[in-house]
Amino acid sequence: MNYKKLGNSDLDVSTICLGTMTWGEQNTEPEAFQQMDFALDQGVNFWDTAELYAVPPRKETYGDTEEIIGNWFEKTKKRDKVILATKVAGPSRDYLRGGKNSFTGPNLESALNNSLKRLKTDYLDLYQLHWPERNVNNFGKLGYVHEDNEWNQFEDVLSELDNYIKQGKIRYVGLSNETPWGVLNYLQLSKDKNLPRMMSIQNPYSLLNRSYEVGLAEVSIREQIGCLAYSPLASGYLSGKYRNKQFPKGSRMERDFDFWTRYRKPKTEEAVEHYYKISEKYGLDMSQMSIKFCEKQDFMTSVIIGATTMEQLKTNIESVNVNLSDDVIKEINKVQTIYPNPCP
Repeated sequence: MNYKKLGNSDLDVSTICLGTMTWGEQNTEPEAFQQMDFALDQGVNFWDTAELYAVPPRKETYGDTEEIIGNWFEKTKKRDKVILATKVAGPSRDYLRGGKNSFTGPNLESALNNSLKRLKTDYLDLYQLHWPERNVNNFGKLGYVHEDNEWNQFEDVLSELDNYIKQGKIRYVGLSNETPWGVLNYLQLSKDKNLPRMMSIQNPYSLLNRSYEVGLAEVSIREQIGCLAYSPLASGYLSGKYRNKQFPKGSRMERDFDFWTRYRKPKTEEAVEHYYKISEKYGLDMSQMSIKFCEKQDFMTSVIIGATTMEQLKTNIESVNVNLSDDVIKEINKVQTIYPNPCP
């Protein structure tokens, strides 16, 4: 396994991060336990979850994923072996603290304490803001139209998070689904006001969405705030299993077709087919090629993988041992010029 520093902290995190959002929805607790056992044995010491999970988010399964992880900690007594990250939801569904979910005051305190309770731990290694309170383009939205709304100023958010760091409930903080403007403002305030420093940016990055390279990549490298890439397989499209409009039984597309629309775009199938042909030409597993391309980026800290079967998990973790030749990279980049970011 490969490891990198989390931001400018002293934490060495595996460059493969265990994603968990299927636990409690597509995966049972025993299946999740098996995944955690195997991942840790393979050196994957970095795990990511969120209060919102399982996904697709539903009131009935809210918090279930964190509870499953907490049950595993309770059973195995291995909390100290894991660098654990979770996320607090921004303004969202009514069943999440009445839909308010601000990043200060009683809402944040309630979110944090409930996550700690479900996870059966007294501290988090990384606490992330799942998405901004302010109106921004994320989750595939394009065509920015400025429309301001009420949101807590960054200094107030950092001050609130600082309280929990001083209490020992949080070690480090990070961002998710954030913009270059947001990241830089958070970083500047932390310098100017001696407030906690954001250590990571959990945003989408894959062969179908390389938009992180525009703006955020430079920020990551210059400011030592690396990317934690989610959806490196574009919800399964970059595994090749949905080629020719096939939706295997039990897959996300078969189970929740109407929810997973982000990667069903006009040029998705054409781009996927080109990437599939590259993997075939060079004798590579398509999933491993797709994940390794993400992992090897200079701005990358860790690639978050998700799996519903042990076979998928093993394949994804083994991607760290794959070598992508210069010829493979050139062909991948050529496809990007023909189909640039078909699924932002």
